Amino acid sequence: MRRLLLLFAPMLLANGALTSDPPEIPAPIRAMLDAAIASGNEGDVATVVKLARSADPASGDAVAAVAATWLATRAKERDSTIRQAGAFDLWRGRAELGGYMSTGNTDTSGATAVIDLTREGLNWRHKLRAQGDYQRNAGITNREYLLVAYEPNLKVDDRRYVYGAAQFETDRFFGYTQRYSASAGAGYSAIKSPAVTLNLELGPAYRYTHFTDDNVESSLAARGSVDFDWKLSPGLTLRQDASAYVQRFNSTISSTSALAARVIGPLSAQFSYTVQYESEPPIGRVSTDTVSRASLVYTF
Repeated sequence: MRRLLLLFAPMLLANGALTSDPPEIPAPIRAMLDAAIASGNEGDVATVVKLARSADPASGDAVAAVAATWLATRAKERDSTIRQAGAFDLWRGRAELGGYMSTGNTDTSGATAVIDLTREGLNWRHKLRAQGDYQRNAGITNREYLLVAYEPNLKVDDRRYVYGAAQFETDRFFGYTQRYSASAGAGYSAIKSPAVTLNLELGPAYRYTHFTDDNVESSLAARGSVDFDWKLSPGLTLRQDASAYVQRFNSTISSTSALAARVIGPLSAQFSYTVQYESEPPIGRVSTDTVSRASLVYTF
């Protein structure tokens, strides 16, 4: 009998440990966890879990369990909301508006407007973008730019997706009146966190360009893009977007760096710098164009 007790003693002890009550979460940690959950910010909840494990390892698992239950419930509710939403629901985005005017030695005025929209579904993501720039100096218009783009994404899993992209541009002062681009390929979310996101895309493309000198070019191309967002702090965000169309004739590389600082609520002040390079611009045009913008951004 004694030998049997010695044999089964470890199993009995382990079973007792499993059926014991989990440690109680200390009141200060519980208060922080409840506040983070009430804010709805998954990053804040993750931070509280990390701090709880360091401050009170005994209750760390209990804190993580509460957070996991909240995340699972939140995901279930989000999926239900998406399934019941209509085609015009769940759109989120940002609207940007900037302008300036000077008189005296120079008579200059300009304006820029951008709207970015994104709709996240269970299997699809839709992106819409429209941008317009206008500048006038001494009574002469020296910039008139318009871009409209649409990109649907079919999600393969949490990180991989297949994209399509269609885009129209016009910029007479860069040498073309119409430029149509179409592309399809693979996308990958290399970084997905509350603070940092990095999306990469690569695929074949087709471009049609009608230049101001009435020349027309159309050819196959390769398209690649990088979309990087970094929340430096709750009120400060850095964005870096870059894209390239590489083709036999005129290749294009563009890059936009932007720094946005929250002013109040959903309103931010933003400064951005855009560089666009054309490998074979029309005669009389330079290869590189740069635009600096200062604007207000409303996030919704």
